[in-house]
Amino acid sequence: MPKIALVDDDRNILTSVSMTLEAEGFEVETYTDGQAAHDAFSRRLPDLAVLDIKMPRMDGMDLLQRLRQRTGMPVILLTSKDEEIDEVLGLRMGADDYVKKPFSQRLLVERIRAILRRQDVIDGGEAATGARVMERGPLVMDPLRHAVSWKGADVALTVTEFLLLQALAQRPGFVKSRDQLMDVAYDDQVYVDDRTIDSHIKRLRKKMRAADPDFNAIETLYGVGYRFNEG
Repeated sequence: MPKIALVDDDRNILTSVSMTLEAEGFEVETYTDGQAAHDAFSRRLPDLAVLDIKMPRMDGMDLLQRLRQRTGMPVILLTSKDEEIDEVLGLRMGADDYVKKPFSQRLLVERIRAILRRQDVIDGGEAATGARVMERGPLVMDPLRHAVSWKGADVALTVTEFLLLQALAQRPGFVKSRDQLMDVAYDDQVYVDDRTIDSHIKRLRKKMRAADPDFNAIETLYGVGYRFNEG
């Protein structure tokens, strides 16, 4: 039974969403502020966290930043309807997805299920069974261990970042459109827009350049998509 953490200072949202998730077969933990969630996550991480951005004591962005310093645990942000900057910033900081308030609880459930299915692939689910280590020049990816290295340096990636890099590196020199990359990272039932993929790619590049400042293996072809170049 996957464990989902809901972190929001709106108790009505906590109550209604937790009831929906429990009816769908999830185990749910609720927190009314970021600090309480951070303290609990220090002891034991859930399988996925849903974080509101605006909260007392520690907001969702601060909590996300602290989580990304030590874990690639999937995170969905709850963003304000009219604050697009929250979505872009959250994705660049390492969120796997976002849902705008007010939101459909069914949509949130589908987003959670989609991310957990992607996590299963990385952790050795059906698509990863028997998967081999992939080497592309200085890049080494081990799907079963969710391990990535570049020129011998380990790089910690989220589930989404791992799947995007894997999709690009599988066929060096070939272009992947944003639509193709969306199909890799998200289910057909889940709508995402172009900037979501772009934000994940930007963060992926940033992490690779932290390991190697000269990293330029992911090429942008404006109006077309992205391409991985082996050497």
